[in-house]
Amino acid sequence: MENKLILDGSRVAAEIKEQLKKRVDSIISKGITPCLATVLVGDDPSSATYVKMKGNACEKLGIISKRIHLSADITTEDLLNTIHELNQDENVHGILLQHPVPSHIDERAAFEAIDIEKDVDGVTSWGFGQTSFGFGSYPSCTPAAIMAIMDFYDIAIEGKHAVVVGRSPILGKPVSMLLLNRNATVTTCHSYTQKLGEIVKQADIVVAAVGKPKFIQGDWIKQGAVVMDAGYNPGNIGDADYEACEKNAGAITPVPKGVGPVTIAMLLKHTVDAAEKKLENK
Repeated sequence: MENKLILDGSRVAAEIKEQLKKRVDSIISKGITPCLATVLVGDDPSSATYVKMKGNACEKLGIISKRIHLSADITTEDLLNTIHELNQDENVHGILLQHPVPSHIDERAAFEAIDIEKDVDGVTSWGFGQTSFGFGSYPSCTPAAIMAIMDFYDIAIEGKHAVVVGRSPILGKPVSMLLLNRNATVTTCHSYTQKLGEIVKQADIVVAAVGKPKFIQGDWIKQGAVVMDAGYNPGNIGDADYEACEKNAGAITPVPKGVGPVTIAMLLKHTVDAAEKKLENK
């Protein structure tokens, strides 16, 4: 890549949504309206904003957004009961439990309660296992967004060395698996990794997924490398030091308008996929 390529996630998301609109219209014409249920526990303002954004994005495409807001002091059992009800609701095609939930709730148990056919956010261990084996229907949305952006811009993955900085169960680990399944050689780094900068310098593709602002340094990026910044920190700051990393990168996602918009688009896509499966099995 001779010229700097800014990977515009807004452009990628717009194209995905344009294709989805046609599919939604087709599904509705056959008697089913895709429906995403979002479950928000408590009153965290950031979580409330994310849920509202996802709901608005649904409604613009004609997808029903079923919003469930539960009190911060509910028990794990109450939350599990709500999820089981949504599992049984034939009009709901996807379920999203907004992360994080209050600390007294067993979040992993709540994620695991989501039916695999409705796990459109890719949060269950079953879904992760399927993704790792290469046949998962709904990988976690941010990893799916990273892959979608690279595909949109025809960025080569096969044979490349990808370094993923972060190992969370819904970002670092699944994106490592997706890259591995596309024949990249993957190194997954984390807080115990020694000489991290030296490892990142070897990467053709760097995925910043560590949850710390400006953590990835510019001099860690080798000339022409691709930087996929999945971080979103207060003040619209990513996990990579954008200005410093951009100097060496051949391609880089900005924050905002990079991975974020595509993450929401992939959530909508998975919901539409689930509704189409329902239609096929009707």
